[in-house]
Amino acid sequence: MKEILFEIGPFKIYGYGLMIAIGVIAAFAVAMYREKKWKIGDDKVFDLGIWSLVGGLIGAKLLFWITELPSLIENPAKIWSTMSTGFVVYGGLIGGILAGYLFCRVKKLVFLKYFDLVMPSIALAQAFGRVGCFLAGCCYGRETHADWGIIFQESAYAPNGVSLIPTQLISSGLNFLNFLALILIARRTKKNGQVGALYLVFYSIGRFVLEFFRGDPRGNVGALSTSQFIAIFMLIAGIAIFVGCGRKKDSEAEAAAEAADGEEENASAEQEPEEETEK
Repeated sequence: MKEILFEIGPFKIYGYGLMIAIGVIAAFAVAMYREKKWKIGDDKVFDLGIWSLVGGLIGAKLLFWITELPSLIENPAKIWSTMSTGFVVYGGLIGGILAGYLFCRVKKLVFLKYFDLVMPSIALAQAFGRVGCFLAGCCYGRETHADWGIIFQESAYAPNGVSLIPTQLISSGLNFLNFLALILIARRTKKNGQVGALYLVFYSIGRFVLEFFRGDPRGNVGALSTSQFIAIFMLIAGIAIFVGCGRKKDSEAEAAAEAADGEEENASAEQEPEEETEK
C-alpha cells in the first residue's frame, strides 16, 4: 500500500511499475522455459512475446479511450494527458492475442500451439500486475466494515482513510490460481487450443464476479460494467474454442483411423491374388 517503494537519488521506484516489470519478466521466463520443455525447437516465443506485448499495450490503451469517449469528446486534450495512465485489461488481452495471431501467420507457425504455450504466462503476469494495483491503490473495492478490509492512507486513486474490499489482492490470487490450473491442465491435454481457451473461461468468470465488488469508477453497458459486458463474450469465445478444438482433434483422429483401415483393406486385397497363384 505504498505508491513509491523507495528512491535512489532523483529516481523513484514505483510499486506499480516494479510489479508490472516483474510480471513481464516472469511471463517471458516461464513461456521460454515451457517452449524448451515442449521441445517446439524454433525459439520464436520471445519474438512472439514482444509482438503480443506491443499489441496488448495498444489494445489496452484504445479500450480505455473508448470507455472514456464522452469525456474525451468534451476535452480532446485528455488523450495526451492519459498516454501513460489508464489501461483496460480486456483491451490488452484482445490486442495481445490478435498481435500473436498475426505473428504466427507471418512466421507460418501453428497459432493454437503457441496460444496454449503463452496464456498461462499471461495469467502469471496479471497476478503480479494486480499486486502493483494494490500498491498504487487503483482498481480498489467497495467500502466494507469487514475485518479484512484495507485502508489506504496516501493513495492518489483510492479514497483514503476508508476500509475497502481488497479487490486487487483477490484478483491477484485468482490469477495465480488460473496460472497453476492451466499449467496442470497443459500436462494432460494434447489438444491444441484448449489450454488457451480455458484461460479465457476461467478469467472471464472470475472477473465477472469480482466486478460486483469493485468501487472505482468504470464504464458501463446498461446494468453491467464494461468489463462484465466483455467477459460474457470472452466466456462464450473460450467455450467455443475449447469445444471446437476438441471436435477438430476427434475428426482428425477419425480420419486417420479411416485412412489406416483403408490401407489395411488395400493390403489384404493385394495379398489375396498372390495366395491363389501359389495354390
